[in-house]
Amino acid sequence: MPRAIVLHATDNVATLLDPGQEGDACVLQGEGTGQVTLMQDVPFGHKVCIVPTAAGANVLKYGEVIGTAHRALRVGEHTHVHNVDSTRGRGDLNAR
Repeated sequence: MPRAIVLHATDNVATLLDPGQEGDACVLQGEGTGQVTLMQDVPFGHKVCIVPTAAGANVLKYGEVIGTAHRALRVGEHTHVHNVDSTRGRGDLNAR
């Protein structure tokens, strides 16, 4: 059974501590409890959505905004660059 860590009580994503497969029950640890069922395979170190998140809403990790959801994210969904626009380290957005 894969594990994922919730780093802050306000986070809407958790980071996988073990790789997970679609359909696995993933146990939440840290600032979160319970479990989510993975909707896709999720590699070690990637994020999974733990709270329904609307399109355009902030994605929170460490209690900080790390991105914006391109579309609505469902609980258990792999949350990564394919469905989140990063707001951190975006050198392409710097004014020149």
